[in-house]
Amino acid sequence: MKKILILPGDGIGPEIVAEAVKVLDRLRADGLEVELEQGLVGGAAYDAKGHPLPEDTLAQARAADAILLGAVGGPQYEALERPLRPEQGLLGLRAELKLFSNLRPAILYPQLAEASTLKPEVVSGLDLMIVRELTGGIYFGQPRGVRTLDNGEKEGFNTLVYRESEIERIGRSAFEIARKRGKRLCSVDKANVLEVTELWRQVMERVAKDYPDVELSHMYVDNAAMQLVRAPKQFDVMVTTNMFGDILSDAAAMLTGSIGMLPSASLDADGKGMYEPIHGSAPDIAGQGVANPLATILSVAMMLRYSFGQGEVADRIESAVGKVLDQGLRTPDIAAEGQASVGTAQMGDAVVAALD
Repeated sequence: MKKILILPGDGIGPEIVAEAVKVLDRLRADGLEVELEQGLVGGAAYDAKGHPLPEDTLAQARAADAILLGAVGGPQYEALERPLRPEQGLLGLRAELKLFSNLRPAILYPQLAEASTLKPEVVSGLDLMIVRELTGGIYFGQPRGVRTLDNGEKEGFNTLVYRESEIERIGRSAFEIARKRGKRLCSVDKANVLEVTELWRQVMERVAKDYPDVELSHMYVDNAAMQLVRAPKQFDVMVTTNMFGDILSDAAAMLTGSIGMLPSASLDADGKGMYEPIHGSAPDIAGQGVANPLATILSVAMMLRYSFGQGEVADRIESAVGKVLDQGLRTPDIAAEGQASVGTAQMGDAVVAALD
């Protein structure tokens, strides 16, 4: 029996996770052998226990086979000291569980081609995967902080650092994924300016020798950002650093029409993962019942595929989402101008019905 830790989090997190749990409950009724456990993280954990990642939540996460996360954060927490902010709970989980490989697919459902801000002919058929290194780089590098100089002026500083072993680890993860897809991997760096990504490129070239069936290319991050909006279908798999991946994956998300459609996975070396929609807590619409739950539901599909080896069940979920879109059901974020929309719970119920 596999154990899934459910961490609804903040903002719209509890609303969208509730719909994903409906899907899991339906699959459990069909014989899927998983058990669900609830926990607190982010602002909800701070409100209840004074810390965004309490020790009992971390213990639950370590004991679970996979984690489903909603979202964290909200404006009411922005005045807290940095170690107590909700986002630190998310970063703590990634670091403590060694979830170094972040998989962010950008897939355009054909039913939503018109929802993209790009021309349909540019994005139709889009199916790319961004592999983002998640536990190193500038987000975790030391030293970091804000200091006062001798002249009284303040100076902020962060350290961008990667070891060869960290680069090789994420490189092999990306090559393995590319091998299962179109066998093309584009490594994104800034090797013309940053020594750390010059090393990144050297290590990627070395790892590539173990994957002769995968075509490796390189691209500077500024050009990659431009190419994503100019001709995104040229890419199959992209691999890059923590910060570059954070930015590029959100840009790629909007090619698909809505950030509310895209799931993500963060994996350790053994395939244990934390799964979450790539969007945030959206406090401006929290509690209104209009958030799009499909990215969270599709995150469950990724969980079943990557952590539990249940590819057929994952296909079933993804097919159900396609059926719902075929029916013309849309939450406000993916509804065309003048098109009627449904709420969060209605969309979740429709996916559960479509599983049949």
